[in-house]
Amino acid sequence: MRIVPVVEAKARFSALLAAVEAGEEIAITRRGQVIARLVPDASRTAADIFRAFWSEGDIDLREQPDQAPDPASAWD
Repeated sequence: MRIVPVVEAKARFSALLAAVEAGEEIAITRRGQVIARLVPDASRTAADIFRAFWSEGDIDLREQPDQAPDPASAWD
């Protein structure tokens, strides 16, 4: 990952975008601290996003039976 100060990023923004388009990741810093990252866009599906969560194994995806609503007096 290339690290670029914000001043350089402003001056070379088009070149940085070309590098990102080619697959490179770029961190932009201000006073030595990373404030932003430029990363290539990758389309993801919901399955891709939740795959790690589902692989944990302790999620129950079975449909639960309907239950009667709580009586209004329960909210008093």
